[in-house]
Amino acid sequence: MQVAAREGESFEGLLKRFKSAMMLSGILQDYKRHATYVPPSEKRRRKAERARRRMTKKSRR
Repeated sequence: MQVAAREGESFEGLLKRFKSAMMLSGILQDYKRHATYVPPSEKRRRKAERARRRMTKKSRR
């Protein structure tokens, strides 16, 4: 990912634009997801837990 510096832009501003572009592109999220191996059973458990939480939130409304 590249971010070109604008004329008169500080390094902090450039870094902020780079970070926001990385977050929007989903590159960091994808990297974190693939950083460690998660067994299939753990994936199923996490998926069920997310579904349970969604249903709990939905039932509160």
